[in-house]
Amino acid sequence: MTNPLLAPWHGDFALPPFAEIRDEDFAAAFDTALDEGRAAVAAIAENPTPPDFANTIEGLELAGATLDRVAGVFFNLASTDANPAREELQRNLAPRLSAYTSEITNNAALFARIETLWQARESLDLTDEQARVLMLYRRMFVRAGAALQGAARDRLTEVKARLAILGTQFNQNLLADERGWYMDLSEADLEGLPDFVVAAARAAGQERGRPGPVVTLSRSLIVPFLQFSPRRDLRERAFRAWEARGANGGETDNRAIAAETLALRQERATLLGYRTFADYKLETEMAGTPQAVRALLMEVWTPARTQAEADAAALTEMLTGDGLNGPLEPWDWRYYSEKRRQALHDLDEAALKPYLSLDAMIAAAFDCAHRLFGLEFRPLDAALHHGDARAWEVTRAGRHMGIFVGDYLARPSKRSGAWCSVFRRQRKLGGEVRPIVLNACNFARGEPCLLSWDDARTLFHEFGHALHQLLSDVTHPLISGTAVARDFVELPSQLYEHWLEVPEVLDRHARHVETGAPMPEALRARLLAAQTYDQGHATVEYLASALVDLAFHEGSPPADPMARQAEVLAELGLPHAITMRHATPHFAHVFAGDGYSAGYYSYMWSEVMDSDAFEAFREAGDPFDADLAARLERHILSAGGSAEPETLYTAFRGRMPGVEALLRGRGLGGSATVAGTAQTA
Repeated sequence: MTNPLLAPWHGDFALPPFAEIRDEDFAAAFDTALDEGRAAVAAIAENPTPPDFANTIEGLELAGATLDRVAGVFFNLASTDANPAREELQRNLAPRLSAYTSEITNNAALFARIETLWQARESLDLTDEQARVLMLYRRMFVRAGAALQGAARDRLTEVKARLAILGTQFNQNLLADERGWYMDLSEADLEGLPDFVVAAARAAGQERGRPGPVVTLSRSLIVPFLQFSPRRDLRERAFRAWEARGANGGETDNRAIAAETLALRQERATLLGYRTFADYKLETEMAGTPQAVRALLMEVWTPARTQAEADAAALTEMLTGDGLNGPLEPWDWRYYSEKRRQALHDLDEAALKPYLSLDAMIAAAFDCAHRLFGLEFRPLDAALHHGDARAWEVTRAGRHMGIFVGDYLARPSKRSGAWCSVFRRQRKLGGEVRPIVLNACNFARGEPCLLSWDDARTLFHEFGHALHQLLSDVTHPLISGTAVARDFVELPSQLYEHWLEVPEVLDRHARHVETGAPMPEALRARLLAAQTYDQGHATVEYLASALVDLAFHEGSPPADPMARQAEVLAELGLPHAITMRHATPHFAHVFAGDGYSAGYYSYMWSEVMDSDAFEAFREAGDPFDADLAARLERHILSAGGSAEPETLYTAFRGRMPGVEALLRGRGLGGSATVAGTAQTA
């Protein structure tokens, strides 16, 4: 029988034939894809014809087409619907895929062809995009160790293979801890919880096969439980389980993995001639250096901690008023902060959520994309990777732009968090290919599914990433969509969040799920007025994680990462009742692969730009200004990695931003400017 992963994909839009694919198909498909890739690369490297852009760079761009197709299906399945067979294959694949990549970058004949083109680049008559792609390939090969020889090259190959194994294991351990923990609730334990939390807990209990409601470690369930449960003992138990992910001892403990990962990353940097891993990693980012990153983070840390400490004092008074002795604890913060928010802003999340149904917020995200970029979304009846998922064809003026897949609901087999990925990337090389884009979230189930304001922001955030993929308009897959610097990639996503706050968007889409009535104007006004509420806490917990990540990678790797984490937090003066957003044992951004290693700061670096970018729409007096939207698409959303981020942003805005708009947006005041920010962030 023909392997459905390898046969041509026909049908509507050449979607993967999910209904035909079985887990046992993947191993053989990867074998074939790797063999095809090796043969294609060998043909390029051994080509007797002198190198040119077409027979070398374009050949490399297309050499892994089958592998990209198979991997796009498998890794999206592994992250959204894990099972033992997929997890075992993922562990087996990690070193094989690392070895395959190393084979390519260690191929001396292939690198010689790239180097020949690089040295002759001025005479090649390349387009700007081709010149950019050539530069990126050469840089990628050099940074992968192509210029190394002998034992150093062999050792680097071993290090990268081991890091791939560790990243996979870290992520699977975290998923196992999240999947394995739940807290049964009695009917009495539900007292004081809003209906939507009770409904979500009952749905989670049914999903887990429990006789009653449960709290799980899904953020969309545990966070509202911590906000609303008057049972301090249950809040503490749930919070400690949330914090302990990856640090429970036994086979799923991630602390030793983190230590080994940091040591190997430093060895990798040293082999390549860099002082630290942070120096290596940041060389290709907008920030450029660890010093520039620290300057930005510390500039925001000072006012954020000041605000958080003032808020902690107010919450402690409330705790004491309830007759409780001792300090405010981390499991108290959200509970008393929610009470304080209701008192200060008369804003009750239980009253807000009926206006933020999942379907309404999807419609709002689509409507904004239509008004800004002319996109239209048609629901598709298609077999997808999971029954929870749904898909839409995206068109503009009758032209097919891509497929968008939304997989929004939490389940035990899905890794935590929210993310955007692709089953297929946009390109023009070798024929026009439009993308298939996936947004995955972990919203608590309900009938209907109601979102918190933070959930709604997450939906808009991930859809901003999706637009970066759907509007991509480049020739080469290497620079398509979100293939940009890590501290630039969050600009489109964080910028898109701002449209959720536009009053006319809320008036049109934030309608009561039962009556259809629009959100009352007074409630909407209170909601928007409270946007900077508790930003001291939110900013401090984020910055603590970013600064620990930076400290891990800008010096000698710590033998005990937990001890180093504690040292950094003590030096910063982290308030007692605030913890890191992501402590080391469950810091998947940093340890489940290299993606955000020495790079968790990038959300804030991008926020400097997204705050300034939306200011442009405010200055225009229209959040849907057509000229600005066209410039945003042309210079950022459609451009992918076709130019340096500074060039792209300046083309859109006319200049680079300072940090003032960020501080105002977080309600932290001040007019400070980070040294160098105007030029580099």
